[in-house]
Amino acid sequence: MRRTMPLRRFGAALLLLALGAAALGATAPRPAKNGIASAHPLATRAGLDILAQGGNAFDAAVAVSAVLAVVEPASSGVGGGGFFLLHVAADGRDVMVDGRETAPQAATRDLYIGTDGKPRAAASTDGPLAAGIPGEPAAWGWVAAHYGRLPLAVSLKPAIRIARDGFPLYARLQNAIRVKRTRLAASADAAAVFLDHGEVPAVGATIRQPDLARTLELIARDGPDGFYQGAFAARLVSAVRRDGGLWSNEDLARYRVVERAPVRFRYRDATFVTASPPSSGGIVLGDALAILAGYDLAHEDATTRRHLAIEALRRAYRDRAEYLGDPDFVTIPTEQLLSPLYAAGQRTSIRLDRATPSEVLRPVFNSDESTSTTHFSILDRDGNRVAATVSINLFFGATYIVPGTGFLLNDTMDDFAVAAGAPNAFGLLGADANAVGPGKRPLSSMTPTFVESGRGLLIIGSPGGSTIISNVLGGALAWLDGRSAAEIVAAPRLHHQYLPDAVVFEPGALDATERAALEHLGHKLREGRGSWGNTQVVTWDLTSGKVEAASDPRGFGAGLVY
Repeated sequence: MRRTMPLRRFGAALLLLALGAAALGATAPRPAKNGIASAHPLATRAGLDILAQGGNAFDAAVAVSAVLAVVEPASSGVGGGGFFLLHVAADGRDVMVDGRETAPQAATRDLYIGTDGKPRAAASTDGPLAAGIPGEPAAWGWVAAHYGRLPLAVSLKPAIRIARDGFPLYARLQNAIRVKRTRLAASADAAAVFLDHGEVPAVGATIRQPDLARTLELIARDGPDGFYQGAFAARLVSAVRRDGGLWSNEDLARYRVVERAPVRFRYRDATFVTASPPSSGGIVLGDALAILAGYDLAHEDATTRRHLAIEALRRAYRDRAEYLGDPDFVTIPTEQLLSPLYAAGQRTSIRLDRATPSEVLRPVFNSDESTSTTHFSILDRDGNRVAATVSINLFFGATYIVPGTGFLLNDTMDDFAVAAGAPNAFGLLGADANAVGPGKRPLSSMTPTFVESGRGLLIIGSPGGSTIISNVLGGALAWLDGRSAAEIVAAPRLHHQYLPDAVVFEPGALDATERAALEHLGHKLREGRGSWGNTQVVTWDLTSGKVEAASDPRGFGAGLVY
């Protein structure tokens, strides 16, 4: 039997083989226009308004994120967190601002395990015990102070106005309210905002959030300290602890944004700059593409291309489950997972004529993430760019509002491996690297990404929980194949995540002949109950100079070029 070299024996020098050329930097041409794509027209417009006031892409990112916190409350918010991937055109620098939530200091490895040794139902998804310490307010303050041109208060004005005056309910949010109506009804503050006498409001009804407006005004006036310290923080802690959570004043006061080096790798002639741990997105994306780099996809038929993508994702998601977690607490073999030698070893178990059952791959363990995340992409005329993915995890997070604050707490603690081998709400597995622990940041699938090639630039990301990485993989390959921004966001989607061992596809993504071809190879197919993801893309074609911004037709968003 052929043996592969243990991961730990790969030298760091292999990184030089896998990682690549410099990004489009300070000497690169500048785009002629600004472009923003986000999940809601009001957020996109707010970003463009901030640019028109003299702000840059980073100021616009704060504005867009804050407005999404108001108009997409099922997906993100003040009570959540996420990752802001930035490119600073002046010096060609890329950085990831990690505003991921952290576990409270009182969290323990077995926090969600019952006396029977099994995970307690809903303990990590419902109510304040499921909530990590929010990172989004700190991320807004950090991005504004370190990269923006405008005061934080200016960039938050659009969100404050929309929260106070209201916005019309749209079908996507109405459906989320319908799904979580019972849970929302259990919170008086949530019911007052999102329900009409206990019922789901009609499309077009005005959603006003005066308490949220006051919270945003507090952050605008006092900065993040107004949220994480003082009377407001004490109010949060008191309510959370009263209702079963573990937060402390110290947890809030010690929260810090972390700047991290993005994951960078080459795929053929393109440079990818993408999210680093505690997001798994960049490494899993690079792992899968390193496997695919060994095949001439351009000369394979459509079935073979799909088959190879599925097999690459199967192996990359297996690696996710075993190796990835919070880099401040565990050592992650990033260089090895992205190396061409490791990818070559992965390819030895792939057959072109037969699917690999996941059960025959090396088991993960030594001892069904949410579609409600949101993403936006921004390019300004100076060449600054942002790909940001933010979340409160499941629809409406923990479905808990601290009375009088107007914002929902996240249920991001479910993104930890609450027990080895137990899947989270998205069916994702995890091992000890992603175990619950005090101060840790749970693993995420968020994959904000820049792709730079001879063609130009792609800024891409998506919500979709465990499907985020496969969404971005498909979009990046489509860009490299010459597709337009609109074609990228509209393309049908397939997904595989190691376990459960099934290829999930959107309704209509495969016709009968295509399904039969994949089944003939041994793939188990499962049609999804609906579409997933809400990809937001900005592209810049270097030859023509054209900037395009496109929002996923599955959603309610808008892509605008100004």
